[in-house]
Amino acid sequence: MSNLSVLRSPKHRKLLVSAGLSWMFDAMDVGILSFIIAALKVEWNLSPGQVGLLGSINSIGMVLGAALAGYFADRYGRKNILLWTLLIFSAASGLSALAASFTMLCVLRFVSGVGLGGELPVASTLVSESMPVQERGRAVVLLESFWAAGWILAALISYFVIPHYGWQAAFVIGALPALYAIYLRKAIDDSPRFEKMKSERRLGFREKLRLVWSAGNRKSTVMLWVLWFTVVLSYYGMFLWLPNVMMLKGFSLIKSFEYVLIMTVAQLPGYFTAAYFIEKFGRKFVLVGYLVLTALSAIWFGYSTSEGMLMAAGICLSFFNLGAWGGLYAYSPELYPTRIRSTGVGLATSIGRIGGVIGPLLVGGWIGAGEGVDRIFAFFFVTILVGAAAVLFLGKETKGLELQD
Repeated sequence: MSNLSVLRSPKHRKLLVSAGLSWMFDAMDVGILSFIIAALKVEWNLSPGQVGLLGSINSIGMVLGAALAGYFADRYGRKNILLWTLLIFSAASGLSALAASFTMLCVLRFVSGVGLGGELPVASTLVSESMPVQERGRAVVLLESFWAAGWILAALISYFVIPHYGWQAAFVIGALPALYAIYLRKAIDDSPRFEKMKSERRLGFREKLRLVWSAGNRKSTVMLWVLWFTVVLSYYGMFLWLPNVMMLKGFSLIKSFEYVLIMTVAQLPGYFTAAYFIEKFGRKFVLVGYLVLTALSAIWFGYSTSEGMLMAAGICLSFFNLGAWGGLYAYSPELYPTRIRSTGVGLATSIGRIGGVIGPLLVGGWIGAGEGVDRIFAFFFVTILVGAAAVLFLGKETKGLELQD
């Protein structure tokens, strides 16, 4: 079977590309923020603590957004909530261009985070439920690959726009997805599984929470919460600080943007190899393998001293870390039945986003206290291995299994 046979069906292709573009805009917004923070640090003379807070406030919004959107998507449909989340983060991003103070920018980034955090788990659930079983994992990893396209777009905007037109222009570009939401309203359908479930009695949040933690789902829930927490903490801790870490290693702001762009391009083959392996060898193989190699790349990056070593380690870090993310989004919706699927994935994502709040704050605190980059990345090495161990010992293989109704 062709690696991209999922793209042969016009209906599946349209859904994948439509949801993928909303995912790309999401990534563009998060990516632009890391470059804007590096520019604002100079312009507004921000302390390491303020830089960490600005990086984390988005994730605080994501904690709330993921949990709420997961619950509402099980209640009102995947498509409706996908559109609302897209509109919320686009509007907040555009308004961020008008922020005249650090506090105002933090408030708007929080609102933007609510939309961003909600959109990702809902989009992955929609695609997972709409694809045939033998292509489901591959389709969700390919959906995730649009994240790299968004980061590349963010790096290009930051490289060509921020130095000439200021950081405000980058935020204005971040408002464009609102127009795309109007197109999406007509372009995609809700998942067949949700449509089939609509006639059933709607469960309240407490009932859903009880089911997520019921005997049949408890082991998967513990594993997912540990996995999401460790992956998101390390990702945001490392990647939101990349332009700043490159500057700490002695490179200029423009030079650090160039390096981060090259490292970001390395994410794409990471996704495509994961998309191939996930249906060939299974979810656990991809997650454990790619996470262990991410951990090794992190320790290598932290201890790199030469320009060449930094580049090579950064490329490996991007390649394996984002391949693991693809596996994470493919695997999560497969562990719950339809009536609590979005809620289960939303809660796991929400726990992950708490890690996304803590990661940048920890790095900000450590850099402010004069901690070395090598010690910081050694911490991420250990964190990522904990996530890999959770999948290895607690995870069940879902390759080739029908989704539970």
